[in-house]
Amino acid sequence: MRVGVLVSGSGSNLQAILDAAAASALGGATVAVVISNRPGVKAIERAGAAGVEALVIDHRAFASRDDFERALVEALAARQVEWVALAGFMRLLGARFLGAFSGRVVNIHPSLLPAFPGVHAQAQALAHGVKVAGCTVHFVDEGTDTGPIIAQAAVPVRDDDDEDALSARILAEEHRLYPRVLRWLAEGRVVREGRRVMIAG
Repeated sequence: MRVGVLVSGSGSNLQAILDAAAASALGGATVAVVISNRPGVKAIERAGAAGVEALVIDHRAFASRDDFERALVEALAARQVEWVALAGFMRLLGARFLGAFSGRVVNIHPSLLPAFPGVHAQAQALAHGVKVAGCTVHFVDEGTDTGPIIAQAAVPVRDDDDEDALSARILAEEHRLYPRVLRWLAEGRVVREGRRVMIAG
């Protein structure tokens, strides 16, 4: 399973995926290419250090989202990418991209969806006074973090938590959960029936 990883920043989840690939812990999945929509980010350095091809396709260079997505699709298709993993990719994807990779785009989000979609999920969790937060890997649709849920990991919220402390504990779970889900996908264990997702075996 050839995976393209889309990034926008530091790439810590990308690093977890690359480390799992190096340890042969992704099943039959391999990272074929890393694409950033922003130049100069650390994620590009991480890909290079792992010997994985990295590209910058700057969304600001395109007149429309449709043109940007066309360039993304062409770059991924040229590298025979079958699945796309969003790892801190800070752009909403539309019909052109999602149509090209229908049912084969996944994302990780730092909350227990459907609670707290969008940005600053950890701050939202603290503001609402929840006692349990966490992270979610889900299929991507045209909504904001609204796609069918594949897997989640929970993190207790401590009385003395601030956004940074809670974010760090959630991120540690993200680094464990995302490679595990990619392995399940590569092994054909993720079974989707409408919005219901089951893990076989």
